[in-house]
Amino acid sequence: MAVAARVDATARPVSDRREIASFLRTDRRYAAYALGDLDGPNRHRVAWAMAHDASGEPIALAAHHEGLVPQPLFLMGDPDGCALILERILRPRDAYFLAAAEHAGAMAATYELDPPIAMLRMVADADTFTPFPGPAERLGPADVDELNRLYQLGFRTGFPASVLADGIYYGIRVRGRLVSAAGTHVINPVEGMGVVGNVMTHADFRGHGFAKMVTSAVTGELLDQLTDVALNVHADNGPAVAAYARLGYRVHCPLEERLGRRRTGGWGLMRPIREALRLTWQREPR
Repeated sequence: MAVAARVDATARPVSDRREIASFLRTDRRYAAYALGDLDGPNRHRVAWAMAHDASGEPIALAAHHEGLVPQPLFLMGDPDGCALILERILRPRDAYFLAAAEHAGAMAATYELDPPIAMLRMVADADTFTPFPGPAERLGPADVDELNRLYQLGFRTGFPASVLADGIYYGIRVRGRLVSAAGTHVINPVEGMGVVGNVMTHADFRGHGFAKMVTSAVTGELLDQLTDVALNVHADNGPAVAAYARLGYRVHCPLEERLGRRRTGGWGLMRPIREALRLTWQREPR
């Protein structure tokens, strides 16, 4: 059911870091990606907006990445406030929403939506982390071609070497071939938050614990610098959830990812993009 924007609320663009960070810290683990964007290398490409109630108190926050559509659009806080932001401030034609289930109505008020993809936000810290030793080795810029082959990314969609220079990636080789890897989506030392992702083991080498080994290596190095490490996993991927739990990750909250197209124009244009995203955006241990 669509949610109408609150008549007693206001919404505006916001750029003050302290104001944004203050709201994100109210649930920093839910806001892990957004905290990374706050100080990340692409921070100048992120548009922020905030909604306030009649007394001026902040009630909702949203962040949208600029670039080729669709780009991530994160929602946090009061659903009515999020609806107001989407109605008046952040109005991308296409968006890849990351939000809680309670925000579905806010999105539906102005967007045609794909069915949701149920996700879990899992988190670990120094108290819960349980290392899983293995022959994982730190990867660097010189390994980018091997990494892209493992992820089956082509020339136009492959990672640049800077991803390995700026992030933390570990891999496992078997007879000289990179067969498993994991890395980071965001790292924010200021906020003490990191996000692990791009966990992938080649189909011929699954079942040996390699995904746990590389994820453990990345998590351990992050926790040497940060207080919290987070990741997203498909809720129905039992083996992945169990693998992360073995490392000390705990479920913080459910999430939903879904593509949306603003109620102007044809929805069918999104189909090839949806398929490409399904194949490349989420890699998990099996």
